[in-house]
Parts: sequence; structure tokens; C-alpha cells
Amino acid sequence: MNRHAVGAIYRFEMARWLRTLLQSIAAPILSTSLYFVVFGAAIGTRMGEIEGVSYGAFIIPGLVMLSLLSESISNASFGIYMPKWSGTIYEVLSAPVSALEILAGYVGAAATKSVLLGLLILATARVFVPYSIAHPVWMALFLVLTAVTFSLFGFILGVWADSWEKLQIVPLMIVTPLAFLGGSFYSIAMLPPLWQKIALVNPVVYLISGFRWSFYGVADVHIGVSLAMIALFLTLCIGVIAWIFRTGYRLRR
Repeated sequence: MNRHAVGAIYRFEMARWLRTLLQSIAAPILSTSLYFVVFGAAIGTRMGEIEGVSYGAFIIPGLVMLSLLSESISNASFGIYMPKWSGTIYEVLSAPVSALEILAGYVGAAATKSVLLGLLILATARVFVPYSIAHPVWMALFLVLTAVTFSLFGFILGVWADSWEKLQIVPLMIVTPLAFLGGSFYSIAMLPPLWQKIALVNPVVYLISGFRWSFYGVADVHIGVSLAMIALFLTLCIGVIAWIFRTGYRLRR
């Protein structure tokens, strides 16, 4: 492993992130805080508990996961698309750097940004809603695994996209709706039986359910199933990226 190459890519991506803190940190935290104010402090106080957890606290894992998914995809897709757009990707590809090292630099930086943002959102949530974390190790594991997995997915989108519009279409029209319908604001058990079965087709359900279990010990699906789904998606993303580097798909013209 060429640590200097990985470190150079990683430091460059982190430096770019630090130059845009207002957009990268302040905006997601502000928008999520509005959810806490409206759904947690205002509406939440007028709603009953869900599986023994107050509504304001119940939605915290879902809101964190909502931001984590979008930011992981955005950070990784923009990180690899920008060199493609500017033409500097050829300098990276022609350098004595392996595909694994390129991936480690870009995805590692994107995942780091997302994890830090997730932790900041959790700290912000404490201001509005009291909550507890029953399984902090599992919480950290889900946080990191989700950030890495969706950063890999974002990397794939960044390679696939050939315009700025395509870079945004999947997160806005697919991932965000799936996150809202994946139990961010409610338990799947609250749905009618038919819709419960339909909801289980949504892969985001397993992410939010597992993450919520790490907080309160309650989940819509078994924790083992949630981990298996994350592992499956992670494996699929790695397989697709391996194919991209092997064939040069949209990396080499």
C-alpha cells in the first residue's frame, strides 16, 4: 500500500471539505435541527411514545441516517466527478497508484466527512431532545459501515455521471425518497400489514432499523438481517468498482 499516495488524495479531499464548511457542515446541521425543532420539540411533545421511546428521541436515528446517506453519496460522487470534469483524473490514473489506493483516498475522505457530520448531528440533537444510546459500539459500527458503503455507492455514481444533472438525480429522486419511506419518522409496525411487506423491499429500512436498535434496543427487523443487508450492499459496491477499474468504464476515454 502506497501510504503517501493515499494520504495525498485523502488530505486534498479533506482540505477541499474544510474550505466549504458553511455548505458541508452548517447547512446539513441547520436543516436537521429544523426537523428536531418541528418534529421533536413541537409535534413530538404532543404524540405518544413509540415502542416505549418518546417520539422526539425515536426519530433521531432516522434523521442522522438521512443526513448520513445523502452526505456520503454527495461527498464521494463529487470527489471523483470533479477530477473527471476538469481532466485531472488522467494524472491520477497515470501515476504509480493502484486502484485500491485511489479508492482508499477518495472513499476514506468521504466516509470520514460523513461520520464527523453524523456525530455533530447527534451532539446537536442533545440540545433539543434527550436520548440515550444503549449500544454505543454497535452505533459506531453502523455509523462507519453505512458511511463507507454509501461513499462507495457515491463513488460509483460519480464515475457513472457525465453531467452535473446526473450527479444529483439519484440522490434526489431515489435515495432521499427511500430514506423518508424507510422509517425515519415512524415504525414500520405502524403500517398496515400489506404496506409492512412492501416496506421491507426498501433497503434503507434495514439501515435505519439497525441504527435505531443501537440506540434503544427496538427494531423493525432483526439486527442480524440489518447487518447482512449492509454487508450485501457493501459487497455489491466493491464488485462494481472492481469492474470499473478493470474495464476503465468512463474513466478512460
